[in-house]
Amino acid sequence: MATDDPGRDDVEDLLRELAPQVLGALVRRHGHFDACEDAVQEALLAAAVRWPREGVPESPRGWLVTVASRRLADEWRSERARRRREVTAAFRTPADESLAPSPEQEQPPGHDDTLTLLFLCCHPALTATSQVALTLRAVGGLTTAQIARAFLIPEATMAQRISRAKQRIRSTGIPFGMPPPEERAERLRVVLHVLYLVFTEGHTATSGPDLHSGELTGEAIRLTRALHRLLPDDGEVAGLLALMLLTDARRPARTGRDGALIPLADQDRGLWNRARIEEGVALVTAALSRSVVGPYQLQAAIAAVHAEAVRAEETDWPQILALYELLSRLSPGPVVTLNHAVAVAMVRGPRAGLALLETLDSDGRLAGHHRLDAVRAHLLEMAGEREAAREGYRAAARRTTSLPERRYLESRAARLG
Repeated sequence: MATDDPGRDDVEDLLRELAPQVLGALVRRHGHFDACEDAVQEALLAAAVRWPREGVPESPRGWLVTVASRRLADEWRSERARRRREVTAAFRTPADESLAPSPEQEQPPGHDDTLTLLFLCCHPALTATSQVALTLRAVGGLTTAQIARAFLIPEATMAQRISRAKQRIRSTGIPFGMPPPEERAERLRVVLHVLYLVFTEGHTATSGPDLHSGELTGEAIRLTRALHRLLPDDGEVAGLLALMLLTDARRPARTGRDGALIPLADQDRGLWNRARIEEGVALVTAALSRSVVGPYQLQAAIAAVHAEAVRAEETDWPQILALYELLSRLSPGPVVTLNHAVAVAMVRGPRAGLALLETLDSDGRLAGHHRLDAVRAHLLEMAGEREAAREGYRAAARRTTSLPERRYLESRAARLG
């Protein structure tokens, strides 16, 4: 029995939720990640066309699995895919039971393979860019065109990137299954990093005319929510979700009507999404109270302190500084140092912040990055060095490829004369 009159948006949300479950079920049963992924994409497309018109079937997951399985069978029988069919036929001879799921492979109906699929897409054999692209395609259910549009690159380029990732999985024989216990913590760290990369690219696009991509931030939050449901007791998963929610809560106030960037101190905090702030604060508070403290929890705690300040002047900078000092010891890195320097400047004065920034001048990881110039210019402006600050803003504007950031930096430089 089908659900009556489903909205197109409701169908799209359902398909994105089901995509990794269906793909996981097929890969677990048949292997051949690349062929299964193609079949699932075709099944999702068929559902996107039919379900809004005909209604959602009583078992949407079963419908997708059935349609995708038929696509696989059709592909393997097709003369155009003769070579793949021959390999598959050799793999699936009647006497060969290797394709039949082993007892540990068999899963009950409705079993969710999303976590296993995330581990596969974020396998260390793949490059970071491939991990991001494959996660959005296979786990997120986004089309190649959607992913390419979000990253502002040609669809053909993104298609090649995804194709290479799938070929890598096939050529290296990466199994579909949970990593051994001794590898799971490190593999989960990679999964969280990939989701964090997706969110940060969406929150502040590295290039193009728009400051943010709601498609990427929304997908990152959705996938991290799914991961949190699968691992509800993991403090870092909760911390990452909290960080995303607290950061995204400020999105309505980050740009003006003309798309111009508005810095945190100048934002209309009445526009912030209070529901997301409350959820994020609750998540990070619970995580910090029951689990080992990790970098994402600390970043979420910093975001929570910002979010709880009704006015910029009421921000508890000493608490933020203490959190950054802990984060610097726990997870040192140039971006942490960059943000730490701002907190130092707000508590101990701009000269102290500038002194900390000097430690980054020889760090090749930030060489030529506009953010170092921008933060230095901001602290120089705080110190009253207008000419040096102006040149810093101009240098940062030249280096950024984000048009909203460039306009903002140029306006800061112009304001200084």
